[in-house]
Amino acid sequence: MTQKISIIIPHYNGIDILRDCLNSLYKNEFTDFETVLIDNGSSDGSPEYVKENFPQVRLIENEVNLGYAGACNQGMELSESEFILLLNNDTVLPENFLTEMIETIEGDKMIGMVQPKIISIQDKRFFDYSGGAGGEMDIFGYPFARGRIFDTVEKDKGQYSNLGNEVFWTSGCALLVRKSVINEIGLLDEDFFAHQEEIDLNWRAQLAGYKNVVTHKTFIYHYSGYTLRSDNQRKMYLNHRNNLIMMVKNYSLPLLFLLFPLRILFEMTTVMADAAMWDGKRARAVLQALYFLLINPLFIWKKRRSVQKLRKVSDRAILKNMYPGSIVIDHFVRKLTPYLCVKRFR
Repeated sequence: MTQKISIIIPHYNGIDILRDCLNSLYKNEFTDFETVLIDNGSSDGSPEYVKENFPQVRLIENEVNLGYAGACNQGMELSESEFILLLNNDTVLPENFLTEMIETIEGDKMIGMVQPKIISIQDKRFFDYSGGAGGEMDIFGYPFARGRIFDTVEKDKGQYSNLGNEVFWTSGCALLVRKSVINEIGLLDEDFFAHQEEIDLNWRAQLAGYKNVVTHKTFIYHYSGYTLRSDNQRKMYLNHRNNLIMMVKNYSLPLLFLLFPLRILFEMTTVMADAAMWDGKRARAVLQALYFLLINPLFIWKKRRSVQKLRKVSDRAILKNMYPGSIVIDHFVRKLTPYLCVKRFR
């Protein structure tokens, strides 16, 4: 019998966090689900631990690390369920989690994806870096979240509960999506390897006419930065590279020609500012990202052509759901808080 939800958990090492995640998952009041754990070549005995302690989990063992996107795609291709939950292994869930998530997405057939409120497990007074109370995007392609802009994270005081539930993107920490939507818009972009591939997926869903939402009726705790620290240069590189590729893929040609050169100016400003502070990590990451785009134009343009075939909505519809200006300027120059920024257009 096919379960209603297939829960896909990509995993690479970390038995302790995986134990906490699976223990909380199997305490949920909603039970019509299967769990598919995609192990990306763990060396700490994780597969053996799962076999012994969670025999109900469907375990897929890869010999190499396929990254977040590759592992999730592997699980989604195996799924025959109506809904798919992409779930990080470093999360802990309350008992009502699955019930509220499924009720939200079933409440509107045009909802493509839904996320819960995401709270930091290190300090439960604060939103989590990796999604907060829902993801947003400015017109220059910079993603941020309700409750978090760059490294500034707010306390959760319920301030976003009355700002509407539609968001630009939902976090891959806990992303519930219709399988029919995946069949229509395609899987995660495996060339991203890790970071921002779920934002790209959310953008494609909007191009196809769906909306993405957050529910405040449930939450998860997330151990942000467990796999890669925020100051890891490879993480910086992947974030900048993937974000720029995502802009090329998803924007219409007129908007791309208008906004992409301005975005490159922002990137060069980042390089100069980082160099001036004698750090250099982010400057090197940005330059690596720009070099990748420079030497791979045909590869990226081919991706763009396939995405634009999905388009069913106008530029106006997409822009209406984006932050109307630069989140970089409003946050770093105008000193607006995450809440004030979101309230400006929501």
